Amino acid sequence: MQFQQLAYFLAVAETRHFTRAAELSRVAQPSLSKQIRNLEEELGASLFSRARGNITLTPAGEALLPLAQRIVTDMETARREVQELAGMRRGRLRLGATPSLCAGLIAEALAGYHDRFPGIELQVEESGSRDLIRALGHGELDLALIILPLQSSDPAFVTTPILRENLVVVHAAGDAPPTDRATMRITDLRDRPLVMFRHGYDVREATLYACRSAGFEPRLAVEGGEMDAVLRFVEAGLGIAVVPSMVLKNRPGLRGIPLSQPRLLRTIALAHRKDVDPSHTAKAFRRHLMAYLTQLTREEVGEDLEVIAALRP
Repeated sequence: MQFQQLAYFLAVAETRHFTRAAELSRVAQPSLSKQIRNLEEELGASLFSRARGNITLTPAGEALLPLAQRIVTDMETARREVQELAGMRRGRLRLGATPSLCAGLIAEALAGYHDRFPGIELQVEESGSRDLIRALGHGELDLALIILPLQSSDPAFVTTPILRENLVVVHAAGDAPPTDRATMRITDLRDRPLVMFRHGYDVREATLYACRSAGFEPRLAVEGGEMDAVLRFVEAGLGIAVVPSMVLKNRPGLRGIPLSQPRLLRTIALAHRKDVDPSHTAKAFRRHLMAYLTQLTREEVGEDLEVIAALRP
C-alpha cells in the first residue's frame, strides 16, 4: 500500500468520478485507474462499485476511507513540518516585547533561538504593551509579548498567558527605604515623588488606577520616561517608581519592596493575529520559548515571577 495510491483513492471517493479525480490529482486517468486496481488487488477487495458509470464506495471502501484520510493527513503534516525545518535556514522573526522582558528573560530565550537558527534574521520591537498591540494589529510584528488584559475588546488576537509577575516599588539603594515594613501599601505612595513611565506603558496605567482607586492622585516628580530612563532617574534619587520585579536583576543601585493591600500583578502573554497563520519562524520561536520557560528553575525565575506557560509545543 503506497501513499500515492491512498491519495488517488481519496480523490475518487471525493469526486465519485475517475476522470475528475485524475484531473484533481494532476495525473493521467489510465495511471490513476491502474494504481486503484493495484491497491484493490493488494487488499483483496474492490473499493468502488462501478455499475453503469455510477461510482460508489463498497463496504471495503467505506472501511478504508477514514484510515486513508488519517494516513494522508499525517503524511502531509510530516512533509510540511520537515519543509518548515528546512526553511529555518533562513527567514525573519519580528518580535515585540516590553522593555522589562527585553532586558530579562526574553534576551536569554532569543539567544538560544539564535544559536539554534543562526540564519533567521531577528527584528525586535521594544515598546509598551499598548504600542505593541497596535503594531501587531497593523501587521508589523509576527508575535508580541504583551500584558493582559487587552485594553481593547478586539477579538482579532490570540493570546496565551505565559508569565505572572508582581510589581514592586523601587528606590535608590543609597537612600533610606520609603517604609520600615517588609511590604508597602498603595496608600504609602501618597505624597511621595514618583518617577512615571510615558503613556503606552501598562505599568503606568496600573499604577495610576491603583492610586486613584485608593482615593488619591499620585505626585509625579518625573514623567514620560522609557524603562531604562525611569530606573536611572530612581537610581539618581529623583523619586521612587512602581516597576516589574524582573528589572531589578543586575541593578545593584536599586532596591525593591513588594506591594501589598492590594498586590499589583501583571500577566504576560504571547500574542499573534487571529486572522494570520504564524510563520514557520514564529511557530519555531513559540516552541523554543515554551521549552525555555518550562526548564527554568525557581532560583532563575525569582520569588516575584511565576511561569504559567500554556503554549503547545
